[in-house]
Amino acid sequence: MATLTTKELQALTSSDDGRRLTDGHGVFGVVRVGAKSISVHFSLRYRSAGAIRELRLGTFPKSTLRQIRDARDSARAQINEGEDPLEHKRIERLRKQVEVDAAVSNLEERLARKTFRQRFNEWIDSALQKRADGGQEVRRAFEKDILPVVGDMAMEDVRRSHLISSLDTIVARGANRLANRMLTDLKQFIKWCQVREYVSVDPLLTIVKKDVGGADGERERTLSKDEIRALPGVLECANLLETTKRALMLILATNARVGEVIKARKQDINLELKIWRIPFQNAKNRESHIVFLSDFALQHMRVLFELSDSKEWLLPGLRRENEPETHVGLKSITKQVSDRQLVFYEREAHAKRASNGNSLVLSEEKWTPHDLRRTAATLMQELGVLPAVIDKCMNHREQNRMKRIYQRYPYTAEKREAWRLLGAHLGELTAEDADKQKTEDSSSDKESSEAVPGETTHLP
Repeated sequence: MATLTTKELQALTSSDDGRRLTDGHGVFGVVRVGAKSISVHFSLRYRSAGAIRELRLGTFPKSTLRQIRDARDSARAQINEGEDPLEHKRIERLRKQVEVDAAVSNLEERLARKTFRQRFNEWIDSALQKRADGGQEVRRAFEKDILPVVGDMAMEDVRRSHLISSLDTIVARGANRLANRMLTDLKQFIKWCQVREYVSVDPLLTIVKKDVGGADGERERTLSKDEIRALPGVLECANLLETTKRALMLILATNARVGEVIKARKQDINLELKIWRIPFQNAKNRESHIVFLSDFALQHMRVLFELSDSKEWLLPGLRRENEPETHVGLKSITKQVSDRQLVFYEREAHAKRASNGNSLVLSEEKWTPHDLRRTAATLMQELGVLPAVIDKCMNHREQNRMKRIYQRYPYTAEKREAWRLLGAHLGELTAEDADKQKTEDSSSDKESSEAVPGETTHLP
């Protein structure tokens, strides 16, 4: 039986529309004339289970004669093995559909699984809004060290190794205390996820601080009286901003936290009544606090008012175009202090203040702005202020629940007197340093005046 050729098929015209062609071995084609082309639809006719069936083999010229005959041969092989090509084709089509459905389902499941970053943002927006800064400090820390590693992973896929690797990176740069704080925040975050069944297992369950940055030691540093006497002088010589110098002295005079000073608004300060109200949003324990300003504290507060060019903030930050005005950075004062005690840190001096790299060193131990708060409390204790009153001045939250509920006396008069005593004592200490400096300057001037011009004065 003669078989078709490609040239014969290419020579078909519109007059052949509907014509039936045969290619032997049960293969036939039907000519179809379209608006722009002529095609031949080939099928294989065969008998299966006592019935005549037809299997589509392909369409010329989309498929070549060779491809159509290969499809015929494959179908004939299946028939010879007792299979039905049409049924085989149907099963293959169903199998592919199952594979596609499975792939779609898997993709939908993956898209439905939220990432570590998405769960973290939910945690920040819900659980951390009660924190004084709304969780911004935690957000900055995670964005620097945790999210670059696991942020885009599905929350359920994050393993202990991923998180420990991030913590090890923090330890490697010498920030052990930060690594411990990060561990605590991670544990709180994962516990929040567990409660909501976002994860079933806590990957950090058995990890403790000694496994990360080492056991935390309580910081006990307070400034001695000699250091307090020297403090105004070293602040003056350290090339600090005047606002920073005054803010540090204000912390020492009020027991305030450095963040509370930085976030202070002018509307919360009454210079005439000598009262500074710290709203609950700014307080670490989320409880509002009243500070009664001593004369010593008031003089520094007045200078800060005069230096501020903001209607709102006591310590305004740099104004940026199209952004709302805000306070200086929460770490700015602490960084200025540490950058001037580089003997205690493993880092290079800032290019703009290399000559002041150790200008705030007071002794063989570094000090921080928070140490001034501890120093103020210690001085109050030395001046005979009762511990309960000191706690109120520090705005500490009573740990005993029963006392917190039933003992509500605010110690207003006692706090006012405690700050007055502290301010008077600080005034005496810093005045002693000023008097001593005047005496030294006077002696130096006298020695210079008594020296004979042209001769060297030898001092014993």
